[in-house]
Amino acid sequence: MKLSGGVEWALHCCVVLTAATEPVPAARLARLHDVSPSYLAKQMQALSRAGLVTSVQGKTGGYALTRAASEITVLDVVQAVDGPGPAFVCTEIRQRGPLGTPPQDCTKPCAVARVMAAADTAWRASLQGVSIADLVGSVERDSGPGALPSIGVWLNQSNASGGT
Repeated sequence: MKLSGGVEWALHCCVVLTAATEPVPAARLARLHDVSPSYLAKQMQALSRAGLVTSVQGKTGGYALTRAASEITVLDVVQAVDGPGPAFVCTEIRQRGPLGTPPQDCTKPCAVARVMAAADTAWRASLQGVSIADLVGSVERDSGPGALPSIGVWLNQSNASGGT
């Protein structure tokens, strides 16, 4: 399974937005993560279109989560950024070539399509079972309970002064 880099960036942004007390500009999030501001802005727009973050306009505008971190799953973010489609799309290759199976004999998905669909279902269930709040807990265990509050202070100080 290969996901776009935008998924990683969007997930990190959702985690750090839990520490912010006011909306955070995309440029500020990009600076925090040392990533392309224009590419990150696209990911934030995708999250906004999906209703996971809200975009606040104006001098103190930026992005904020629309609901509690416990109510946003990793799958929500993946689907917002990379789309809801399956990872594997069967092209019915078994029907091609000189020994292809006639379409009327293909009454059920082939073994390849079945195993890939099962893997996709398991993968999605796994991502659905992890919330942004779960990721926040992991960050706190990995980096200490002061890591995200420190990021929140940095994000909010810079936003309050109008700096990026």
